[in-house]
Amino acid sequence: MATENKAEKERSVEERLKSLYELQTIFSEIDRIKTLRGELPNEVKDLEDNIVRYQTRIQKYKEEVANLKKQVLQCNGEIQDRQAKIERYRSQQDNVRNNREYDFLTKEIEFEGLEIELAEKNIRKYTEAQEARNADIAAAEVELADGQHILAEKRAELEDIVSETKAEEENLRAQAQALEPLIDSYTLAAFKRIRKNARNGLGIVTVQRNACGGCFNRIPPQRQLEIKMHKKIIVCEYCGRIMIDGQLAGIEEPVVPEPAPKKRASKK
Repeated sequence: MATENKAEKERSVEERLKSLYELQTIFSEIDRIKTLRGELPNEVKDLEDNIVRYQTRIQKYKEEVANLKKQVLQCNGEIQDRQAKIERYRSQQDNVRNNREYDFLTKEIEFEGLEIELAEKNIRKYTEAQEARNADIAAAEVELADGQHILAEKRAELEDIVSETKAEEENLRAQAQALEPLIDSYTLAAFKRIRKNARNGLGIVTVQRNACGGCFNRIPPQRQLEIKMHKKIIVCEYCGRIMIDGQLAGIEEPVVPEPAPKKRASKK
């Protein structure tokens, strides 16, 4: 750790700024590749999530249908049992000894008949519910098939783009990994934090036309002089980006010609 800190101190601010700007250039290229992919990765992820939701919904519907079928079977079994009781009660009526026993059996027959009607009503209800759920399953399966078809197309499109840019991105990341040790850990961490929060992903910018290349606010002359001296890391007081002069970054600023002096009209 001590050797690492010593090596960081031995590197001049100028060297670290140049490495940092080069790192930014590499990261900007990686950002360009990600932009080329666009929203495809997010679209693929959303489609995958939708397919899981449809599959879960279909499975739930199928479980409900299976449960409804069990209810129907249970009701049919109940009807058979009650019909058997009715037959038994009717046969017993032929051998009753008095009206009281006959009336009791008649009431039992009526009760079992009412229970059969209730079971038949429940069967109709469960059957209708099955039909509704089967319709839901069919609709969800259509949506699932459409989603799977679209997902296959989006995945193929994304794979084509990734395959075209994979080697380039891996090469850029290797270059960035080789550059990072040339920058002190504190500055590197600050740069990555600034980059993460910046809308355009720029953590270090050049001074352009006497202004910050990130937020375009004007930089005072004294501040510009300090930037050109390369004695310390200087950040923009408005946007917080690290600043580097164009000459050190290898960028020549366009020369803005000064306006020609106006000719004074001669007095006649």
